Amino acid sequence: MNDKKHEHLHHTSGAKHKSEDKIDNVEERLEEKTLHGHTEAMHKDTRHHPPHDEHAEHGMHEGHQDHHRMMIEDFKKRFWISLALSLPVILLSPMIQGIVGYTLDVPYSMYIAFALSSIIYFYGGWPFLKGLVEEVKKGSPGMMTLIGVAITVAYLYSTAVAFGLEGMDFFWELATLIVIMLLGHWIEMRSVLGASKALELLVSMMPDEAQVIRNGETVTVSVDALRPNDIILIKPGEKVPADGVVTEGESYLNESMLTGESKPVQKTPEDKVIGGSINGNGSLQVRVLTTGKDSYLNKVIKLVQDAQKTKSETQRLADKAAKWLTFVALTAGFATLFAWWILAGTEFGFALERMVTVMVISCPHALGLAIPLVVAISTAVSANNGLLIRNRTAFENSRRITTIIFDKTGTLTQGSHEVAQIVVFNKNYTEHELLRLASGVEQNSEHYISQGILRKVKAEGIAIPASTKFNYLPGKGLEGIVEGRDIKVVGPNYIKEFGVQVPESQAEEGVETVIYIMVEQQVAGYITMRDQIRPESADAIRILKENGIKNLLLTGDNERVAKSVSDKLGMDGYLANVLPHEKQKKIKELQAQGEFVAMTGDGVNDAPALAQADVGIAVGSGTDVAAETADIILVNSNPQDIALLILFGQATYRKMIQNLIWATGYNVIALPLAAGVLYQQDIMVSPAVGAALMSLSTVIVAINAQLLRKELK
Repeated sequence: MNDKKHEHLHHTSGAKHKSEDKIDNVEERLEEKTLHGHTEAMHKDTRHHPPHDEHAEHGMHEGHQDHHRMMIEDFKKRFWISLALSLPVILLSPMIQGIVGYTLDVPYSMYIAFALSSIIYFYGGWPFLKGLVEEVKKGSPGMMTLIGVAITVAYLYSTAVAFGLEGMDFFWELATLIVIMLLGHWIEMRSVLGASKALELLVSMMPDEAQVIRNGETVTVSVDALRPNDIILIKPGEKVPADGVVTEGESYLNESMLTGESKPVQKTPEDKVIGGSINGNGSLQVRVLTTGKDSYLNKVIKLVQDAQKTKSETQRLADKAAKWLTFVALTAGFATLFAWWILAGTEFGFALERMVTVMVISCPHALGLAIPLVVAISTAVSANNGLLIRNRTAFENSRRITTIIFDKTGTLTQGSHEVAQIVVFNKNYTEHELLRLASGVEQNSEHYISQGILRKVKAEGIAIPASTKFNYLPGKGLEGIVEGRDIKVVGPNYIKEFGVQVPESQAEEGVETVIYIMVEQQVAGYITMRDQIRPESADAIRILKENGIKNLLLTGDNERVAKSVSDKLGMDGYLANVLPHEKQKKIKELQAQGEFVAMTGDGVNDAPALAQADVGIAVGSGTDVAAETADIILVNSNPQDIALLILFGQATYRKMIQNLIWATGYNVIALPLAAGVLYQQDIMVSPAVGAALMSLSTVIVAINAQLLRKELK
């Protein structure tokens, strides 16, 4: 980093940043992330995304979020109504009466059960029937197909029995299957993130209006009306409305949320500026270079969108299990019908009952709860431990992480510059006295260096003296009169420009920012500022190394800063001067080498990389954009929580596998018995026994999911 970036620019106390909360234009909308592949078909049918429009209204995005909430409410409503209707169906079932040992003589009970079950089938089962159609159209049967086939077979067969076919109805099975599946999906959707706000937050960084200089006059125009080569005026504290190059003026711009540079960057004529960055205390005239799609910020938006779309295609394990069970259920069901009716020559009614029993048993209630219950519990327990899960798949996959990439500022470091050392040249002054005199001038500024010095002064309990004749020295520092003495607090550029003689500095060039304190035109000493490393960072790196996980530092800061932080933490390496699109590129390169990559960050500059990574982790103290783009958020901003994340991910995945085994494994025994393999030995699973097996499987899955709470303590 050159000396320009070390110069001490101060914001005067009157400088305020303009608020630009209103968003008029959103270039593109982010597709909703789904928790399971089997919910995607249902979402696809109910989402009403308009065609791509780079000038889509902001309200459309809010409407999408409202629509997702409406979907959750819809499942909730269908569940409660179906549950209420299921109770009389269960009570009227001859099978349940026989199992429990009671008799309920109700006139036309079969027809009442048929009527109520019809409502449950068409109303409660509607989302699954739609999902079945969608999956069949795509040629990819999954959970929806499995549920749809099971409830349809049970309903049609039971209806036939109600109107005269010999056999036992499955109305109560149909009702409970739909109720439990609705419950599972309701639980699941509550843990699903709705539409991401990442694009909104990125776009909100741009102002709505710009000051354009035309024919010697300054006029206000919409940012949409800006064109290349327009000359725009950017006043102190304003946001830069478009990418461009400085033609007049000098100032410092805060680009930390865009480029990762932790300190405001000086801008002079011929320097480029980025739309969305925040101007410091000087005025600038900028010639517009790019607008709209070609702007830097919109390129970041596109990178985030592309990465998230790619990630949303990840296959879910439960959906794969459901797909195979669909094939098993259909094959086994029709094979059973063929074997008993054609080969064995039994009555069609008996063969049909065997087929239906096989198909219903093949769709265990437990499979609908196996994943959602674990998701709900792991999400809640993780939240209590400071881990907010936005993408469950990434959370489960945290057990596979081989490389973790850390952003520096705000992740491994605190993101605020603090006093590193105070060096006194003049023996007439002490460190406290230098701080005291400097604070007399610094109290007039809102600059990040001023605030760092004032925090140190407060921590030391030093009384800040009054000052007069405060003056801002553009690009060099500031000055004032403190207790009758001329005090200047300046950067290296002032020292060079005026040829001030300074004893040799022991500051780490490029790592620490040097601020000189001059008393009556003589340098009395200097203060260095440094972005402090978080106390927990070293332990986090150590734990990762113990688990064989490589760690790399990726930052927009210069190489000296990167090397200093990397060496102090004992990291495996670092990459400095890296821009956002390059961060994403580095992650892609590692992924191409077979690495399973996690990325941690806290700024807009990290958004594309967080989206591209196999696991994106945002620190809670970072920007909303980083949090919205990441898969997991560390609420406490503690790097040590990453180790906790990996542990939780392992336990959650293990519990899901166990539940899937419990939910589907009993078919190995139940299906052959239901099909009548041991019929000659007088062993056959009746519908009642099949129902008991399914209920037992559901209970085991529910209990096993609850045990996750103990494992995550």
